[in-house]
Amino acid sequence: MRFLNKFLISILLFEFAFSHGISEANKAKMVYGSLSDFITLGAEHMITGYDHILFLIGVIFFLTKFSDIVKFVTAFTLGHSITLIFATLLEITANYYLVDAIIALSVIYKGLENLGGFKKIFSIEPPNLIMMVFIFGLIHGFGLSTRLQQLALDESNLLMSILSFNLGVELGQIGALAIAYPLILLTRGMFMDVISKIANWGLVIAGMYLVFFQLDNYFSQHNHHEEPTHQVEIYEDQHGHDDDSEHSHGNGEPQSHDDHSNKKEDEHHHHDEDPKHSHDDENNHNH
Repeated sequence: MRFLNKFLISILLFEFAFSHGISEANKAKMVYGSLSDFITLGAEHMITGYDHILFLIGVIFFLTKFSDIVKFVTAFTLGHSITLIFATLLEITANYYLVDAIIALSVIYKGLENLGGFKKIFSIEPPNLIMMVFIFGLIHGFGLSTRLQQLALDESNLLMSILSFNLGVELGQIGALAIAYPLILLTRGMFMDVISKIANWGLVIAGMYLVFFQLDNYFSQHNHHEEPTHQVEIYEDQHGHDDDSEHSHGNGEPQSHDDHSNKKEDEHHHHDEDPKHSHDDENNHNH
């Protein structure tokens, strides 16, 4: 139980340390971002994209030939490039938490496949791996697109911004694999079977955690942002009333609430002075 608690705490710390969303600071920065800024953002997003990286680790875990690694990574790259580019261009989007939950399912899928789950549980051969990698690549690319569409993209330079972001994603992917694959090679030896089971069960558990995490975010966001219609109407009416607070007078110039206050103050002083003037005039008349 103590080990399980430590494990869950480690995952939570990992989540906070490597947030997969686009921060508000980056959103503001990218309003006038250059193409190099989009490349950097894409690389950062892939490197901190734990779901993408976990899936790729599952894909290359048992691969030994460099040509096989290139083949599977290329299939994944083609898949996510297609949906990233075209979904963003056509403004096809969905709730990113739901999309990320489906991406997390791909991590579970790959972990179970590596553990021989299809044969053990379903008594069938798993689907063609390269085809599944391409299909999951399409889903991962759609997730990247939903995040990119959170930015205020410049319509005049839209395609180049998307391509630059995608280039950054590929560079980040290469960098992540360059770190992960040598570590995988180190695990191959006399304890390979044990390490393999631990690592791939880790993928399954991490994927399950991410599914529940993303769904919890989705329902929290949905409940937090949903407002009754009449509250919005009240806000709009109040906003309209504030806009009408300035109105014109005989000279056609707008007058604000401050002008009304000053006018009332002047009238108050004038009213205070009138009795004095009336009293003095009355005394002079009597004399």
